[in-house]
Amino acid sequence: MAVERPQLSDEVVAHLRDRIMSGDLRPGERIRLEDVADQLGVSITPVREALLTLRGFDMVELQPRRGYVVAPLSRQDIVDVFQLQAHIAGELAARVAQRVTAAELAELTEAQRAIQRAAQARRVAVAELERLEFEFHRAGNRVSGSRKLSWLLHWATRYTPARFLASDPAWREGMLTDHEAVLAALAAHDAGAAQAAMARHFTDGADRLVKHLDDLGIWA
Repeated sequence: MAVERPQLSDEVVAHLRDRIMSGDLRPGERIRLEDVADQLGVSITPVREALLTLRGFDMVELQPRRGYVVAPLSRQDIVDVFQLQAHIAGELAARVAQRVTAAELAELTEAQRAIQRAAQARRVAVAELERLEFEFHRAGNRVSGSRKLSWLLHWATRYTPARFLASDPAWREGMLTDHEAVLAALAAHDAGAAQAAMARHFTDGADRLVKHLDDLGIWA
């Protein structure tokens, strides 16, 4: 029996977004609502709601007599999305460097320790690591005092296949290094270094994703 849970459509969105952006579902491929519902053990309703959300992000299209299909996705699309994220996140990090207090820096440092424990565990819980990484960035963005810019970043990161990246050991190692560089820049109140380190964190994700999609031959 399908079980309905709070914000279930958001879970379906995350599942399909990761499959689309990681190339598991390819441009032009049909998405059957019944298949997704069966895979996730849910009813059709949250799947339909999720596809409406993804249509709003141009990740899927509704075609006559075919239903929902994966929207076109180019290499340049990936680069554009991650460059936008890098620009906004870098600007927010620069503002955090100018405002962060010792107590706030201690909170971010403790959040980074939790991420490190999760990332280096013998068996990595990907969903938990994804949550901790999100909380680290959200805590930092709150310090920036830039509510609307933070909200824009939140929407831009809706295109990121977070679970796919968190499953990659090389990405996890790079993520820890990038976070440490950001924290060092914040401790020094060096806005330029904070901006560069945070931007690099996002463009590294783009490089890894583009290489993965190239290896799949998704644009062949």
